[in-house]
Amino acid sequence: MSPLETALAPATAAAAAADLSPWGMFLAADVVVKVVMIGLVAASVLVWTIALVKGLELAGATMRARRALRLLADATSLEEAQRAFAGRRGAPARLVRALAEEWRESEALGPRRDPAGLRERAAIRMARIEKAASRRLSAGIGLLAVTASAAPFLGLFGTVWGIMNAFVGIAEAQTTNLAVVAPGIAEALLATGIGLVAAIPAAVLYNLFARGLAGYRGALGDLSALLARLLSRDLDAAPAGAEPRLRLAAQ
Repeated sequence: MSPLETALAPATAAAAAADLSPWGMFLAADVVVKVVMIGLVAASVLVWTIALVKGLELAGATMRARRALRLLADATSLEEAQRAFAGRRGAPARLVRALAEEWRESEALGPRRDPAGLRERAAIRMARIEKAASRRLSAGIGLLAVTASAAPFLGLFGTVWGIMNAFVGIAEAQTTNLAVVAPGIAEALLATGIGLVAAIPAAVLYNLFARGLAGYRGALGDLSALLARLLSRDLDAAPAGAEPRLRLAAQ
């Protein structure tokens, strides 16, 4: 064996004995790279937790909105709409109750009540309910966007740091033997891989949720339009010069 081979034998043997599995590379990585990897794994777990919780919540809310659209499509008055939504929960039922409450409160004005004012106040209340429901469903979705944009850069930071340490090790070993260099570089690149594993699903899920939320907002907008139509119809149904009244079931 030549003197060079004799000098490189310990380093080569150590490289051959290195555990190149993901877990082994994690254990062998620098503490900074480990912190980056742990953070990225935690972000990935958070992404899938949000996806599960918000996915079920959005699916349930969308289903209730579509069912409400079918119920309102058959209603011919606010009284029928209120009976159809009696005892129900969710944003559609809150829209109906808000409209009924506004009608009652406006009736207390007596002859001073202006139908145009009632329509305006009802539209304001329904718009607030729509925005509140949308905010509640979108809570937490922003974390998907943050993960999708930040995870690749965090992974790249871990990779750069790991490669710097690998080059320091190469300089100390005074060799460019691939068997010695490869484990350190592989450990560094693992951080980028974990970053992509966290970022790619986050980006896809964020776009899916954005589309789902847009569809849900559209359904609530359709519900508000149907209720506004029923309100206008009930107001116009009163005889000319008479004070329009409506019998609404107690909540």
